[in-house]
Formats: sequence, C-alpha cells, structure tokens
Amino acid sequence: MTSSEQTPDLAPDLTPGRIAELAAGLDEAARTKDPMRQLSRQHEGMTIAQAYAVQLAWRDLKLAQGRRVTARKIGLTSVTMQRAQEVDEPDRGIYFDDMMFASGDTIAFDRFIKPRVEVELAFELARPLRGPGVTLTDVLDATAWIIPAVEIVDSRLQMKDPETGGSRRIADAIGDNAANAGMILGGTPVRPDAVDLRWVGALLYINGVIIDSGVSAAVMNHPAAGIAWLANALAAHGEHLEAGQPILAGAFTRSNYVERGDTITADYGRLGVVTAYFA
Repeated sequence: MTSSEQTPDLAPDLTPGRIAELAAGLDEAARTKDPMRQLSRQHEGMTIAQAYAVQLAWRDLKLAQGRRVTARKIGLTSVTMQRAQEVDEPDRGIYFDDMMFASGDTIAFDRFIKPRVEVELAFELARPLRGPGVTLTDVLDATAWIIPAVEIVDSRLQMKDPETGGSRRIADAIGDNAANAGMILGGTPVRPDAVDLRWVGALLYINGVIIDSGVSAAVMNHPAAGIAWLANALAAHGEHLEAGQPILAGAFTRSNYVERGDTITADYGRLGVVTAYFA
C-alpha cells in the first residue's frame, strides 16, 4: 500500500501528544543505546502517514536541541526490499549536522547501537528541486556533483519484538527516520554527465576482506529516479530539495554489520574510495 492510499488522519490512540511521546522515546533510545519497542507493536495498524508524523516530531525535537538538517536520504529503493516491507514505493529520512562524516574519519562506535553500512551514491544539487512533476532528466540537469558515499544505518527500535518475535515493519522504519545514523562522503566527485550512472559499481571491504559489491542500476534502474521520487513526495507536504544538501539515492549493496575496530572501504574504481575506522 502506498502512502497516497493511507489516511492522513491520526487514529484515536495516536493523538499529537502520543506522537510526541513516541518521538521522545526514539530520541531517548538513541541517547541511552537501549532500543524501544517497535512502534507498530505499540500501535497495531499504524499507518505510513502516522509513521511520518513520528519522524517529523523527532525532527522538530532535534531542531529544538540545536541540530540542523543538512542532508536527506531515500530508502527501500529495491523491489526486493519493498516486497519484504509490503510496500510499493521507497521511504525517506533526514540527516542532521552531527551525522555527517568525511572519508578517512575515525568514527566513535559508541555513537550507535548496532550499526550497519551500505554503499550508495549521493547527489548534490546546484539548484533547488520542487515537485510535483520532477523527472529523472530534471534531476540530472539540477545536479552539481555525484559523490561516492557509505551510509551508516542503525535502529533505535528493537529488531525483533520480544513478545511476538516479529520483525520491524514499514511504519517502524519510517518512524525511526529511515534508520539514518551517518553519511560518509568521499571518493572523487564527478559531474552527472561524466559517467553512466547506471553502471557505477563499488566493492565493499571490511578489514581488507571483500564482503559485498553492486552497481547503481539496482536503485530503481537509475539512481536519479529516486531523487525525482523524493522531490515529488516532498511537494505534497510543501517541502522541496535544497541546493548543496547531499541526498543519498539508495543502497546498491546489502546492509552489512560492523564492529568496534573495523575499517570499512568502499572502492568505486575510477570514482575513488570511501573509508572509515570505527573506534
């Protein structure tokens, strides 16, 4: 079921006050590293619209704490992941200034609960993109740079519900800010017309051992398609994509767990490498 088919009205047990409580619980879980119970188990039948309301309430809480929105992401861009979550469109999330890293950084492992890494491309726009009606070619025309990236994902919610044994649902992923935890940018940024973006590939190493690989066509057949989807999805809420803010277009490897002491390297070939050490 797509977000357009969900009711935008909050259910009786999900008042604005309760939405704020759930957002505060996620913020506390991130601080204490003690995951809270899945949102969808606390509120059976939570809709996608309600889950986004939780995400936005958490965003407002972070802004009140002095954080700044500095980037965005698109998730669930592969058909396989969408089928697993029983949806037929991607999801979206927000990045804050304290979640941004550069290739070569040492990253404190204790920032996270159980981090994973994924290989992605980031788009940096030269000018804003406002939907509706944004197309793939509009995205390419507005893009200044394509930047090799690694996303760090984490969950502030329990991966398995202790009572039912159930896995997280789409409402949990969305409410948890699409599992955003960190964005590592590096490599050799290129103009969007410098390479065939469908055939950008990468090898993912952990401690010098290759554990995954992929090509960017796995992202909706073209990574720019996800950026177009995001611009159009945000238009329904009066928002747009801003120039200069990196946007992760979607993973083209699996989520791979990392441990303290690991060095990760994403080798993009002619587009260079992205690396980081988890201390």
